[in-house]
Amino acid sequence: MKKNFLLLLCLLVGIQVFAQQDLTTQTRAYRKAHEHQLLGDFMQLLSIPNVVYDTLGMQRTANHIVQMMQARGIQTQKLEAHTKGVPPVIFGEVNVPNAKQTLIFYAHYDGQPVNPNQWAEGIKPFESVFLDASLEKGGKIIPTPTANTAINPEWRIYGRSASDDKAGVFAILSAYQALKDLGITPRYNLKFFFEGEEEVGSTHLEEILTKYKDKLKADLWLICDGPVHQSGLKQVVFGVRGDANVEIKVYASKRPLHSGHYGNWAPNPANLLVNLLASMKDAQGKVLIKGFYDDVIPLTPLEKKALANIPAPDEQMKQELGFVQPEGGGKSLAELISLPSLNINGIVSANVGKLAANIIPTSATATLDLRLVLGNDSKRQVQKVISHIKAQGYYVTSNESITDEERLKYPLIARVLAKDGYNAQRTSMDLPIAQKVIKAVQSTSKESIVLLPSLGGSLPLYLFEKHLSTPTITVPIANHDNNQHAENENIRIQNLWDGIETYVALMSM
Repeated sequence: MKKNFLLLLCLLVGIQVFAQQDLTTQTRAYRKAHEHQLLGDFMQLLSIPNVVYDTLGMQRTANHIVQMMQARGIQTQKLEAHTKGVPPVIFGEVNVPNAKQTLIFYAHYDGQPVNPNQWAEGIKPFESVFLDASLEKGGKIIPTPTANTAINPEWRIYGRSASDDKAGVFAILSAYQALKDLGITPRYNLKFFFEGEEEVGSTHLEEILTKYKDKLKADLWLICDGPVHQSGLKQVVFGVRGDANVEIKVYASKRPLHSGHYGNWAPNPANLLVNLLASMKDAQGKVLIKGFYDDVIPLTPLEKKALANIPAPDEQMKQELGFVQPEGGGKSLAELISLPSLNINGIVSANVGKLAANIIPTSATATLDLRLVLGNDSKRQVQKVISHIKAQGYYVTSNESITDEERLKYPLIARVLAKDGYNAQRTSMDLPIAQKVIKAVQSTSKESIVLLPSLGGSLPLYLFEKHLSTPTITVPIANHDNNQHAENENIRIQNLWDGIETYVALMSM
């Protein structure tokens, strides 16, 4: 009896895998028949400015996504935070008869700020263009393809949010459109959740999750954000790092000083700051701040096994990025993103280049980015940094204005400002629904997919567990060299096509 049951189970699994692969074939044929229309829709979405501080641009982007969803027959509404003036979440819902479970698909529609002067010649952040290859490989701008132009999947589309994260919005909605046009009914009730504040820390996400808790009930959140593996393999990611930002400003003289008259005597804030920052990490990149790693929750045996099976991209990335000695003391990239980190995002003091002057500046400022892993608390991790600064002899304040009394009392003064951060999150790999996700994504690829315990980047996914008690799994689609957050952001067209196939499979798993 047991033998017969196992044979039946294997047969059913085989039928399911075959059905998923057949679905991928249908999706691919549908995409090939609609490529120009799909790219036209995507380019239209990319053309709308979506920096969160541009209120009008954000409104236009939100309204455009509402129209995209309504055109697909998705019941749609804007979820507003209690706080006024906050970009809304664009929410949609599709109820499927007899469906037993519900999936929510997440992406965000806001993008990072832009400095058009830093983008390559001929490329503007919100006037997206096609290139025949990546800029790093000598790619050139080509005309926008017409209806008679064969589309090369290796072409790139350059523009802000091309990968992060309008590609996610586009792939999810295009996948649902494909299912609908193919006459295939999803196996789950579907919900769509497109956030407008992710790039500024999802400041009001918690308000929205608590305000609309009943509406957001589901069995799983599927997150479309971030890149595929550096090898190009598709990956399923079970966690993300948390994030916290700290600004440190150190002070010296009340006015700029002539470096000849006062050099060697007046304190130089730039020198003070770089010494302070150097005290925080050793030459191998290990953070020296007391207790920085103490509360890390170790990976489980299953997560360690997954980590060991990940193709090592380290040599490839050193060649690609042009450096020979990474940090980490010999640990791999995959190992290191499972640890908390401290990164210097930027340092500012006096001018350089043509504007440089022979002065001792009055202050110097640095912004630190703290990436957190499971076990770290964002406020506690920031406090460790503050305690370290104090241990180096600094008087720490949060006030912008430094009084004469403070200047004459304390030899070292630092203003420290911390933005609200959020904690890391990790979902168990052995959940039944997690195994379904793995099988669905694997069905769209002939090569083995990557299972990653945690993404190196950050999303506030712990809030979904905290307020909704719902697990999250991230299935990214962007190419790893997409320049997200920087100038010349781009998406490889094949990654868009793969994304549609992947999300069709997830809606039908």
